[in-house]
Amino acid sequence: MKHPLALALAIALAATAPAYASPANAKAPVSQATVTRQSPQLSNPFLADSPLPLHYPQFDKIKDSDFAPAFDRGMAEQLTEVEAIANNPAAPTFDNTIVALEKSGRTLTRAATVFYNLVGADTNDTRDKIDAAYSAKFAAHRDAINLNPKLFARIKGLYDARATSGLDAQGTRLVEKYYQDFVRAGAQLSEADKVKLKAMNAELADLGTKFSQNVLAEVNDSAVVVDSRDELAGLTDEQIAAAADAAKKRNLNGKFLVTLQNTTGQPPETFLQNRALREKLYRASVSRGSRGNPYDNTSIVAKVMKLRADKASLLGYPNYAAYSLEDQTAKTPQAVNDMLGKLAPPAVANAKREAADMQALIDKEQAAKGQPTFKLEPWDWAYYAEKVRQARYNFDETQLKPYLELDNVQQNGVFYAANQLYGITFKERHDLPVYEPDVRVFDVFDKDGKQLAIFISDMYARPSKQGGAWMNSYVDQSELTGFLPVIANHLNIPKPPAGQPTLLTWDETTTMFHEFGHALHGMFSNVRYPYFSGTSVPRDFVEYPSQVNEMWADWPQVLQHYAKHYQTGAPMPQALLDKVLASQKFNQGFTTTEYLGAAMLDQNWHQLPGTQVPGAAGVMPFEAAALKKDGVDFLAVPPRYRTPYFSHIMGGYAAGYYAYIWSEVLDADSVEWFKQNGGLTRENGQHFRDALLSQGGSQDATKIFHDFTGRDPYIEPLLVRRGLTTSADDVASPGAKQNEKPLSQ
Repeated sequence: MKHPLALALAIALAATAPAYASPANAKAPVSQATVTRQSPQLSNPFLADSPLPLHYPQFDKIKDSDFAPAFDRGMAEQLTEVEAIANNPAAPTFDNTIVALEKSGRTLTRAATVFYNLVGADTNDTRDKIDAAYSAKFAAHRDAINLNPKLFARIKGLYDARATSGLDAQGTRLVEKYYQDFVRAGAQLSEADKVKLKAMNAELADLGTKFSQNVLAEVNDSAVVVDSRDELAGLTDEQIAAAADAAKKRNLNGKFLVTLQNTTGQPPETFLQNRALREKLYRASVSRGSRGNPYDNTSIVAKVMKLRADKASLLGYPNYAAYSLEDQTAKTPQAVNDMLGKLAPPAVANAKREAADMQALIDKEQAAKGQPTFKLEPWDWAYYAEKVRQARYNFDETQLKPYLELDNVQQNGVFYAANQLYGITFKERHDLPVYEPDVRVFDVFDKDGKQLAIFISDMYARPSKQGGAWMNSYVDQSELTGFLPVIANHLNIPKPPAGQPTLLTWDETTTMFHEFGHALHGMFSNVRYPYFSGTSVPRDFVEYPSQVNEMWADWPQVLQHYAKHYQTGAPMPQALLDKVLASQKFNQGFTTTEYLGAAMLDQNWHQLPGTQVPGAAGVMPFEAAALKKDGVDFLAVPPRYRTPYFSHIMGGYAAGYYAYIWSEVLDADSVEWFKQNGGLTRENGQHFRDALLSQGGSQDATKIFHDFTGRDPYIEPLLVRRGLTTSADDVASPGAKQNEKPLSQ
């Protein structure tokens, strides 16, 4: 939900998940003209819509000192607007209540959207302090709107009369969503319980901000210092140069710095020949957030989980997962448990078979050296998996990288696939300001030549940037506002030394396609109300369109268009391409098990009642017990995220990390649909755009999927993709086999 009011309602969460008390004698809203004449902050760029194309942010004029005044002004303006709506003497109507709320809070939306996007992409000490200072204030602002009894009475009246209101389907759905949001936010609680809820929300906001800041600080603090180049054997010259450059920036001249990503496994482990260094890197990674240092997050985790459980209980739910999942497509914790429980045994069994292959290779190598063997450990997995891959498929990742140059992948791969499917085109522009020199900006034109959106590309890692990859919106499409979208993609690709090409791994390539799938979801939005714009869909649906877009990374027509040697322009050899495609199911036991470990850990935390949440000292023992209980405690494959640095579940994915694989069921099924209907064609792209990508949250997610495929989803294509079936037979027609049942059954 990214409409102005929803942004205000969700803004307390923004510190860990990029977005989303009124005076009785409130005056009429202050006009923008009055603000311009009377405000001493004449240069504050947030007090009016940006004059740049599509209201693109004025990054060159935005100062950190602008945020706090804009927040204060924005909250005051919105509370005045909300109070006027709540106290309107006229009977509540869709226009004077719901539409009025949709239009409220423009100043706050402008400022908060840019601020929290920058906190994720390019933070600094000042922004961190502002974030901490305003987290509880935003929680209070949200509650002042959510818990306004007069406002809720108007919304409830419209909700109760919706069947006879004459509204169209989108308007009716908007009334229903507002009502549900207010109820879930505590609008029906007693006044005493509202006071308790406000205190919980304020504390959760503060804790979320602190957790997020600790994670980023700990990633930087845990970087591993290496004394000699010899220890980095196995890395490319470019990677070693990057490590030397990173050390130099910290005044560690003559040394090398291996920086961490916010996942348990670290990419250099795949290639580092020095086993002791691999272990050091691994232990630095898994100890983050639980080392007893200033960035230790265990006490924050304990407090957050207890507060969430107590909040859910106050709102009438048995646990936080039940509360969180109620408005998702999964609906219940049991549905999530059933699905994850079905996937875990075959995933772990596959991982153990993969481990046996690697152990056999270790034994053979050590015997050849005349040295004692050793047991496969977590820090060995990526290294020996790559060796098994090379032996089995006769290629390694380093063979691919010369054919995966960043600019070529993006413009001749990602953009090309979008052009072939949807007819859209891209043109880079250099006249718009950016917040960081490496950021690039593109105009996006629709098939008729009219501007569709602006796309911001932020590909490189830096210390000021949170880990991972994500899409965010600076401006949302809406017929009500007349706005077109400004969308950004962010990755964390290590930047090579000056003058060197940026050569990607295959994972980084598919991630670029994935995130652009989110961008398409935002850019193709065609809804009336801001509430429904773009990716404003359930968490367990939002990953689905982006996962579908990954399929074009290795689609032959697309791959042949971008996978060309960065020096010679020669296409990737067909033999190498065949090996890439043949290896798609390789290491899927590991990939699925590490993911399931994290997803099931998330559910274990959020299905606890408040009385059973452990204190800080019990956080890591609880994690170990939960993994063991669910049968995913295979020591060689730790969870993708451990609790103290599991940023997803401390932010917008609380009890929702399962969403990736839930969405992948829909994705794998949809990939089969594309294959059966001709693949990369304009007709297929237009159908996907019209039935799904353009709809945002304006319809029920299950209905949107059904409108696209014409049926309910099946899980079998996912099982085949991940190698979790006893037979790897192709799924030619989902539902054709007698034992296949739709996911909904």
